[in-house]
Amino acid sequence: MYGKRNTSPGMRLLLPLSGVVALIVSACASIGRPQGGPRDETPPVYLRSNPAPGTTGFTSNKIEATFDENIKLDDILNKVVVSPAQKQQPSIIANGRKLSVELKDTLLPNTTYTLDFSDAIRDLNEGNILDGFALDFSTGDTIDTLRISGMVLQASNLEPAQGMLVGVYDNLSDTAINTLPFLRIAKTNQLGQFTIRNLKPGTYNVFALNDMNRDYHWDRSEDIAFYPMQITPTVEDIIVTDTLRSSTGGDSIATRPGVRYLPNDILFTWFNENYMAQYLKDYSRADSNRIAINFAAPADSLPELTIVNGPNAGRRLDAPDASVLNHSATLDTLDYWIIDPAIIAQDSLLIATRYMRTDTLDQLSWTSDTLRFFLKSSQKAKPASKKKKKADDEAADTLPPEITFMDVKIGGSTQEVNQPLYITMSQPIVSLDPKAWHMEVQEDTVWRKLPSPVLLPDTTGHIMNYRIDYPWEAGTKYRVTVDSASIHTVYGLFNKPIETEISVRKADEYSTLIFNLTNLPDSTDLIVEVLNGQDAPVRSVKAVDGVARIEHMLAGTYYVRAFADVNGDGKWTTGDLNARRLPEDVYYFSKKINLKQNWDVANDWDLNELPVDMQKPNAIKKNKPKTKDRRQSGNRNDDDEEEDDEYGNGYDDMGRPGYDNRNPFDGRSSGRSTGRGGQNSNFRPSVGNARNF
Repeated sequence: MYGKRNTSPGMRLLLPLSGVVALIVSACASIGRPQGGPRDETPPVYLRSNPAPGTTGFTSNKIEATFDENIKLDDILNKVVVSPAQKQQPSIIANGRKLSVELKDTLLPNTTYTLDFSDAIRDLNEGNILDGFALDFSTGDTIDTLRISGMVLQASNLEPAQGMLVGVYDNLSDTAINTLPFLRIAKTNQLGQFTIRNLKPGTYNVFALNDMNRDYHWDRSEDIAFYPMQITPTVEDIIVTDTLRSSTGGDSIATRPGVRYLPNDILFTWFNENYMAQYLKDYSRADSNRIAINFAAPADSLPELTIVNGPNAGRRLDAPDASVLNHSATLDTLDYWIIDPAIIAQDSLLIATRYMRTDTLDQLSWTSDTLRFFLKSSQKAKPASKKKKKADDEAADTLPPEITFMDVKIGGSTQEVNQPLYITMSQPIVSLDPKAWHMEVQEDTVWRKLPSPVLLPDTTGHIMNYRIDYPWEAGTKYRVTVDSASIHTVYGLFNKPIETEISVRKADEYSTLIFNLTNLPDSTDLIVEVLNGQDAPVRSVKAVDGVARIEHMLAGTYYVRAFADVNGDGKWTTGDLNARRLPEDVYYFSKKINLKQNWDVANDWDLNELPVDMQKPNAIKKNKPKTKDRRQSGNRNDDDEEEDDEYGNGYDDMGRPGYDNRNPFDGRSSGRSTGRGGQNSNFRPSVGNARNF
């Protein structure tokens, strides 16, 4: 857009010709937004390199590659890998159009090297990503050329595994992954796709690993995926068809010979065994009558606590006459409420603690430690001033003593039809009279008495939490009353009279969600979970006779997934590498569910209709690929960028590096099988098995 001219007729008559020319030149030079061509949407193009791809007998530790435009590198520490793995991090620099790599390790003889850049290379101006670019060379007379390709997803939620290490062993021992570094490696791109290149002919075990300490083998706390069968890579000749377009706009078809490397459809789903070393994480004394001890991992036994100082030395703090324990369901969070006044009075407590701890052999064994619990000065009661003490004494002579009551919280603002009524006590209780609890229901304006409710203790070990299971009637009001002094705490406090009205949500505020399921897993329960916008479960049911019916759903936006409950415990179960047990299969319903009040919504759901990587809706997918830098994407919004998922494999059909702008995992198919992929079979395998993308 150019600057605005003054073109009034009077002005034109008074100006000499030179003035007119000067005005025109000035106008054309005015500052404005240039009208450029279309935005650059293509990634950098590889031109040449030293060594050239496939070079043999190369012995230098310096490699260079040139592209058709200026480039930059993104997160090279996590995205770029050299295979075989390097002990020292290579120096990798982008300067203008040139990419320079210097290997710090001594080159091995008669070895094929691969420099895999995954999606680390971008053009400098627009940030377009060159995905899957790799260079190879050999220090010997021959170069290895076989490949294994596939995809890695997170088992529990089907998120693409970005930047995860994938490696192979030709040592087929089950323990190689625990002790030996990978033979050859690759990294997954933003879609979770990977290609392990330059393999020798042979048979391999293949793993995916979140290698936190960069030692190229698995430690039990790290994320892991394994393929349940050994893999023998192969290559086959194919005919490649190209469409050529002439300068006049006409198209013509050309064919040429090419190769296909198999398998090219391996699916890994990574999991974590949730193994955590057991140790004492922290401990504290919240106030004079309570201490807290926290462990780093779930436990199946309690520690032994013995006081070693003061007048109570030798007494067990965990004895029933000394404290009451409130604990988490997994026994890793422990709160001891001290009930003995003599122990409460001690400002400092030294506790000899005997507990289970993970030793250097990764085994649980008993260990002992002395824990020091001190009251902070702010926690100690400050003595009253003489003036205040005198005033308090005078008031005590004329006023009855103030009574301190325990707190009891009953329910919330609205009671859900399908939920228990939850009750929370402020302190551990020593007695509770169930006959002192009364319930009534409102009919018109009259309260009708109901049978006394039954208080049930919390099932997780929280001794101050209770619940009332009751068949609530939608749209109805209930009243719960509790007689005074019917609940007593371990500290002698009791409750004042309680009266609480409970309003149950109306029936027309709810909806029912129904799924008619097909292609269910054989001989296995299927659990269907309703998710919120953060991919977190809010409800779950077990499918019965191919139908999942979720009632009493509130209006809102939801998503749905399911898992095959192989062990029948109602919870998704992770895998176990040593036992070669795969994690339980997970499926996502690919559409968003919008529920309105008083609706019944039914959906047909074929669990195998879409391949695994296409099931999860983008709206709740956290690992979304970006083909550009966000700051350079112009006016494009997040929805536009969510659709940018076409990545090239970095190689043409002859196996040479370059960008072909095609997803290497075409030919997606559905169905299930326990067979291996790459055989043109029509299947969608279970978790960890091969599959066609």
